[in-house]
Amino acid sequence: MNTLKKVIFASICVAFLAVKWTAPRFEAESLRGARVVVTGASTGIGEQMAYHYARFGAQIVITARREKVLQQVAEKCLSLGAQKALYIAADMGSDSDPDKVVDFALEKLGGLDYLVLNHIGPSPFSMWDGDVEHTKWLMKVNFFSYIQMAWKAMSALEQSKGSLVVVSSLLGKMANPFVAPYASTKFALNGFFGALQHELAMKKSNVSISICTLGLIDTDSAMEKVRGVTNVPAYPATDAAMNIIITGATRQLELFYPWPTYLLTLTKDWFPSITNYIIQNSYNHIP
Repeated sequence: MNTLKKVIFASICVAFLAVKWTAPRFEAESLRGARVVVTGASTGIGEQMAYHYARFGAQIVITARREKVLQQVAEKCLSLGAQKALYIAADMGSDSDPDKVVDFALEKLGGLDYLVLNHIGPSPFSMWDGDVEHTKWLMKVNFFSYIQMAWKAMSALEQSKGSLVVVSSLLGKMANPFVAPYASTKFALNGFFGALQHELAMKKSNVSISICTLGLIDTDSAMEKVRGVTNVPAYPATDAAMNIIITGATRQLELFYPWPTYLLTLTKDWFPSITNYIIQNSYNHIP
């Protein structure tokens, strides 16, 4: 690395830390009574977000496909202090269910302060085998339902000066093997909602959009896929969930969790050959 690159790299690190240190202060009390929708809330990060919002005394609507599991999560949310904890089973691959969830939340909560979009469809962790239909379906679940729900909720969020929180992935910033369909949906999310951030700012909208870029998180579904395949460290779902909530509550544009993911997004442009070598050799693959 020549001197100029070192200086630029150090400057960006300092700037990143400065932004973190000067970020708006999180006030837990601001979430008391807040009207929140969390998707993909039956397990993993979504479930942990539901519990954190509950502890803050929010009014929560959670959704996923499995009604019985949602019921259990809602009951726990009430025991943790949620003012309300309601659930609605929904299939985000459906044309109508994304709208149905927003309508349900608006009816039951009387408005909306936070729409947290976190759900994903199942996708194999393997080399792409040419299954175009699966990729189309996954795009519908992981991307089109997000923009459908965002548009449906936009008016209510505008009225409440609310926040739209989009859970994305490092795989939507830098491509990796074995996740081509999934990565394509996350790249689409980053592109669409990044553009929408600009448009809302130009319109002086009351709505904030936070895009959350996550590294490998220790959810059951993620760990089941990568166990024995990679030694990349995984980070706690409960910590990821809290960071997402704080990012939305403080109306920050972007979250990188854990923070080194931000540095990784820089290396792919500065040192593409080295980055590609590291990525391809981070997996235990025998051709």
